[in-house]
Amino acid sequence: MRFRQLLLGALCAGITLPVSAQQAHPELWPAAHSPLAPDAKMEARITAMLGRMSIEEKVGQTLQPEMKFLTPADVAKYHIGSIENGGGSVPGGNKHAGLADWLKVIDGFWRASVDPANKGERIPLMWASDAVHGHNNVFGATIFPHNIGLGAARDPRLIERIGRATAEEVRATGMDWSFAPVLAVVRDDRWGRTYESYSEDPALVASYAGAMVRGLQGSGKTFLDRDHVVASAKHFLGDGGTDGGRDQGDNRASEAALRDIHGAGYPPAIDAGVQVVMVSFSSWQGQKMHANASLITDVLKRRMGFDGIAMGDWNAHGQVPGCTNGDCPISTNAGIDVYDVPEDWKALFENSVREVKAGTIPLARLDDQVRRVLRVKLRAGLFDEGLPSTRPHAGDTSLLGSPAHRAVAREAVRKSLVLLKNDAGLLPLNPRQHILVAGAGADSIMKQTGGWSLSWQGNDNANTDFPGATSIWGGIEAAVRAAGGTATLSPDGGFTAKPDAAIVVFGENPYAEFQGDQADVALHSENAESLALLRKLKAAGVPTVAVLISGRPLYLNPQINAADAFVAAWLPGSEGAGVADVLLAKANGRPNFDFAGKLSFSWPRSPDQTPLNVGDPGYDPQFAYGYGLRYGDTAKVGLLREVAIASPAAERGVFLKDGIGVNGFALSIGDAQAPRIAAVGSRMATYGKEALTLRQIDRNRQQDAWAARWSGAEPAWIELYSPTPVDLAREANGAMVLTVALRMVQMPAHRLEISMGGAAPAASALAAPLTGPTGQWQTLRIPLRCFGGDLAKVQSIRLSTDGAAAFDLGNIAVQETRAGDRCPG
Repeated sequence: MRFRQLLLGALCAGITLPVSAQQAHPELWPAAHSPLAPDAKMEARITAMLGRMSIEEKVGQTLQPEMKFLTPADVAKYHIGSIENGGGSVPGGNKHAGLADWLKVIDGFWRASVDPANKGERIPLMWASDAVHGHNNVFGATIFPHNIGLGAARDPRLIERIGRATAEEVRATGMDWSFAPVLAVVRDDRWGRTYESYSEDPALVASYAGAMVRGLQGSGKTFLDRDHVVASAKHFLGDGGTDGGRDQGDNRASEAALRDIHGAGYPPAIDAGVQVVMVSFSSWQGQKMHANASLITDVLKRRMGFDGIAMGDWNAHGQVPGCTNGDCPISTNAGIDVYDVPEDWKALFENSVREVKAGTIPLARLDDQVRRVLRVKLRAGLFDEGLPSTRPHAGDTSLLGSPAHRAVAREAVRKSLVLLKNDAGLLPLNPRQHILVAGAGADSIMKQTGGWSLSWQGNDNANTDFPGATSIWGGIEAAVRAAGGTATLSPDGGFTAKPDAAIVVFGENPYAEFQGDQADVALHSENAESLALLRKLKAAGVPTVAVLISGRPLYLNPQINAADAFVAAWLPGSEGAGVADVLLAKANGRPNFDFAGKLSFSWPRSPDQTPLNVGDPGYDPQFAYGYGLRYGDTAKVGLLREVAIASPAAERGVFLKDGIGVNGFALSIGDAQAPRIAAVGSRMATYGKEALTLRQIDRNRQQDAWAARWSGAEPAWIELYSPTPVDLAREANGAMVLTVALRMVQMPAHRLEISMGGAAPAASALAAPLTGPTGQWQTLRIPLRCFGGDLAKVQSIRLSTDGAAAFDLGNIAVQETRAGDRCPG
């Protein structure tokens, strides 16, 4: 351990270099050695296929649209090589879709790719999904703990078993490809994807990389056989070390640190035979990874010998200077082989064909792209497999969420739990007692599964959305009842008869990617509520165990002080009973299972103590990397120092930011019959008599805006609503305006109204002053004084019309007035 600390300290001391130093030096990087020897017969077959293919056929193989944005006819016409279903994208918009529904959709697209009526080569398409903690986008699947918990388990063999179980469930849906594993080495826990990382320690990430790849893909004689799927090591490179922990941000590390910390997982993944490496949204020293040929081509492909697909991330090429979502020869020439281009794939197809013919993209580069795609498809046996629904395991409902897979997930929960405090020896609890179970997370499978669970953000689920799953409360109640004790669920901690002990479960609400970025490492959802609950039970003399659900280590010294025992459960997934397995004793008082988890991330002393990594100069955590108590340990935590936590609400006057409601406001959609139905997650929402549809789109970043389409069948509206009124009277009396970012696609047949006020704000409706051509973003600016009514109690901001209209909606906020701002009309 001391050597590792010295090594990482040396790497981290002075990691900032000038922006001009983004050119990598391949000779300084490690070589890797794939177990797959070159196959001359396969390469000759690919060469022959390339010789028969047109430029159009070749370009089609380099595109991966999202399932919502193309049809089987498109696949045939454009020779599409692969399709993905993004987070929350499901057949027919039904997140409860079963295996038969998935197979029907996938079969239709696959048939189109090999239809004999098509001109040219018949090349079967591949289907990819973000199966990052189990087959998490599919109803009824086993949801494993997120990677941060698996890192605490310190068990590569368990990781391989999880990969194998996930592959079988992916196979059951007829899919070929998983976008896993994440190999980010997170160095700043403010990042919203921290929970997708196994550890801050590159050695631990490296030890897991090959294990998960072998689990998903198989190895030796089982490599990509009937039980396995293509794996994707991601995100290459440096996504876990961006400045300030900002998603899709800039990693300013030296080349040595980029190699030895952030690149640690890639040689083991290649050594295990990984077939896809997904390139990161992020930058290195100011240059977007999707434009960095020195890393993608020179380091990954040449130095490390990676001969599979270098895959782009969701529209990430569109962030490269000089590129758009529909046109980016820069990324192609830098080494991107397959574009993740969900919606703008037709434009990218046309532009790429044109650029190859013009020589902007060399034909040799296009041939290399397609060779890599065909190589992976041949290795995966796709040319030998038939219709997805006829393949081994396809449609096998006994595999999806099977008892065997759930047993592995439950074991993973047990091994991932980290005991931070047990000063009074309260744990394990006697299950024959009366145990109170409290807290907002006690009976919430949504909270324990977190993001990337049935939807992108994972924040729109109920327990009924996880058939076969068990909440933490459910596991405790069953174990206590079996032992002859009694358990009571009371989210607010209230009780009539004083319990012998209490378990309080609380933590973060679900989030994914940049939606989870924070300014610090404090708990902001449920912080005050959880502390008040723990202190209430302490004042009542109830011995209490605190169980934290979180996607990162958090400053929680007040909660740790208020509890007799404290357990970090991370994001345990669908098998909450694994928590009861460790917290509760046997009838003889001995543990059923001991704590095994060790911190894979350092734990902070204060909300602003980040970055915090073992080996950093001045390293002084509250709980060090590798900390974790076991039963029988005599170490005492004692009373920890408490510091104030700043409230990180969005800036005052902001209501819709990057696609989500803030400052207590939530986005909804409605009509007279259903006035307020939440529009959350990445699903498409359609309400009323199909009067209005709403779906998330990309504006400046992934899914940060909404596309609204009115049919004109009846009046309908989009609304930002808060149950707690906001006082904007001061802003209305001053020089402030309401700003609404819009892009008109179809000018409304009738007037578009915007209103602001109480729960039913129609009386303050104004005609929105729409100007300018369609297809361009504009910002409506309406002085607050124009609305009238009582702006001291604003609960609603509503856009409505009763005629056909189509527009895209961006941020909504109150800003200072400018010259020319005036009331509409």
